[in-house]
Amino acid sequence: MNNFFVNRLHYYYQRLLRRTLQRSVMLFSNSAQSLTKLVKPAILGLVMLGFVQTAMAQTATWIWYPGDWEISLSNKMQNRRTERGVFFPVFWKIDNHYVLMDFHKVFNLSQPEEVSLFVEGEYNVKIDGKAFEGSPAKITVPAGKHKINIKVFNQQQVPAIFVQGKTIVSDNSWLVTFEDKEWIDETGKTSDISATKWLNAGSSNLNDPAKLPSTYALPVKPEPALAIEKKSQSLVADFGKETFGFLKLHGVKGNGKLIAYYGESKEEALSVDHAETFDRLTVAANNKKDTVLTVSKAFRFVNLIYDAGITVDSVSVLYEYADINDKGSFKSSDEELNRIYDVSKYTLHLTTREFFIDGIKRDRWVWSGDAYQSYLMNYYLTNDNETVKRTMYALRGKDPVTGHINTIMDYTFYWFLGIYDYYLYSGDKSFIAQNYDRMQSLMEYCLGRRNNEGLMEGLPGDWVFIDWATGLSKAGAVSFEQLLLCRSLETMAICADLANDKYGATRYKKEAEVLKKKFFDYYWNQSKQALVHSRINGQQTDNVTRYANMFSIFFDYFTEEQKQAVKKSVLLNNAVQKITTPYMRFYELEALCAMGEQAYVLKEMKDYWGGMLKLGATSFWEEYNPDKSDAEHYAMYGREFGKSLCHSWGASPLFLLGKYYLGVKPLQPGYSQYEIAPQLGGLQWMEGKVPTPDGNIELSVTTKQIKVTGAAGTGFLKFNSKSKPVCKEGVIADKGNGNYELTIEKGKTYTVKYKL
Repeated sequence: MNNFFVNRLHYYYQRLLRRTLQRSVMLFSNSAQSLTKLVKPAILGLVMLGFVQTAMAQTATWIWYPGDWEISLSNKMQNRRTERGVFFPVFWKIDNHYVLMDFHKVFNLSQPEEVSLFVEGEYNVKIDGKAFEGSPAKITVPAGKHKINIKVFNQQQVPAIFVQGKTIVSDNSWLVTFEDKEWIDETGKTSDISATKWLNAGSSNLNDPAKLPSTYALPVKPEPALAIEKKSQSLVADFGKETFGFLKLHGVKGNGKLIAYYGESKEEALSVDHAETFDRLTVAANNKKDTVLTVSKAFRFVNLIYDAGITVDSVSVLYEYADINDKGSFKSSDEELNRIYDVSKYTLHLTTREFFIDGIKRDRWVWSGDAYQSYLMNYYLTNDNETVKRTMYALRGKDPVTGHINTIMDYTFYWFLGIYDYYLYSGDKSFIAQNYDRMQSLMEYCLGRRNNEGLMEGLPGDWVFIDWATGLSKAGAVSFEQLLLCRSLETMAICADLANDKYGATRYKKEAEVLKKKFFDYYWNQSKQALVHSRINGQQTDNVTRYANMFSIFFDYFTEEQKQAVKKSVLLNNAVQKITTPYMRFYELEALCAMGEQAYVLKEMKDYWGGMLKLGATSFWEEYNPDKSDAEHYAMYGREFGKSLCHSWGASPLFLLGKYYLGVKPLQPGYSQYEIAPQLGGLQWMEGKVPTPDGNIELSVTTKQIKVTGAAGTGFLKFNSKSKPVCKEGVIADKGNGNYELTIEKGKTYTVKYKL
């Protein structure tokens, strides 16, 4: 049963029971008849409460030390990459799971309870400090208050447990530590003396005791090739669109060698010298048989070349996917925009695997900058919190901190920003609490690397990335890095407050205020009406780039006057170096949307993403330059087919259309308050859904009517109208200058007649 549903039932029936019994006592003296009428619902409440408690007892899950399973899984996934048959591991420090784990929880039982135990590793079990002989698969816990300890050792896999009883189940309320907490005092008795902090256990909705966490794998489904060209010793298959999975060869017979060359384009698949990925097989089959290759690959085309005497009937793919359903949607009067949305959606689904990865051909790694954008797109499409948390655990790794995340300075800061965005969109405080210590140690690492002006500057081992851009200087203290650090410090102050670290909240807030003042003192150039790119040897450089300027707009760091100046001097100024990656186009277009330029951005989306569609893209690319032609589009990093044609940051229209056209965003964590400020931007109509933790916000907008259905929490519909709007279902407040606001309640539908 859904946890949220169960918890709400539990709450409502407890309230019903409490209120009914209170009224029964108050009216007891009136009549026996009155009492009878009141006791019936009380009895019903007791019965339903028992049902709910039973349902809750059935919800057990695998648990482990928070982050350990995620780190272990990412190690397996990220080290599957190959390039032209060569193993290609990540180039940053890899952490591992703790090998010895202690799980415990205290239960108070009204009656004895039999409990089943499923454990990954060697283990012992104790009740109130007394150990059971051996490693029992079942135990009986006596009635009364008792503490259960399960200690697990596993060198190869993550120590994990699954506990299933009627009321005793494994979940996030269990406490866990990677150090032995048992000490023997002078009397010879055991005592629990904690030298380090116990944490709530980690989990990820792995609710089947028969499926060990170490065997976790994404599901697959068969998909045929759309077209096959066969010759005597070769076969070229076209699957019709970008795909990802395990190639299956049907009816293979003969003896000799076979090579499968994969290509996101046909040119790549046919290039035996430059195709980025391939598989070599030795065939020894006197009778026809089917073979599934063991490593998943990204491709649209496959080119099989095999020795004489070998025959292959056909090929298909076992398509591998994350089983996550869409909750958000978007559709409009512009068919090209609808196609852009659909391909963006498919792109994000392809790059949503065990984690949010960058590209499915290359690199198949978890990069913090790429993942940060995927989180935001996810909040407007699937709203899948588990993949977000899993990815952030994998990226952060463990203490001690010895380098930036992915070795990239800006990617460390994106991790901090992702933590707070997760809280804003989900309302999940527990994740903040579990990760606050890791946030602190990572931030202390950053603050300890500042130069004598208190600014971040690349040191040996640091990669200052920003963007793939020709001639982009990374020297000195780059303004963009200071901006991200400032926002990260603000995030730290908020999270410190949530973690009840008052000293930390005050300290980080002060650090952010000091850095923000320096930021404008050091980088704002009044004559240029913009932030300059960097500071070297205590002096501003002359160069102006888009990065810090556009982020300062949607971070709301600029005054309104500065925003307008920067829009003219930077964002709409062709003399400032243009951005050619979807990665930074994401933020450039967000900045313009934040300033009400939806009509301009609509044209840019159609030109940029529409340009890829016109070239036959079935998923969006890592980089697109309209000045290139033919196979030039596939080259990158000095390699003919180095570019990924399915890259997570290419799916940014999902976020832009949800937040800035449908206009939906949380104002308070978990959408307890939210804003709906639709902007057609030149469209005749649009409609869509935006997922929240408790239902979808549904919206339909034309030039004459807005229809909206609210989710949990309180929404505020904000819009402009040239005449006084009308709504039968609510009271519209006039905010002046043609601006209006309507309060939206959960589950209610409102229709507003207005004039755009």
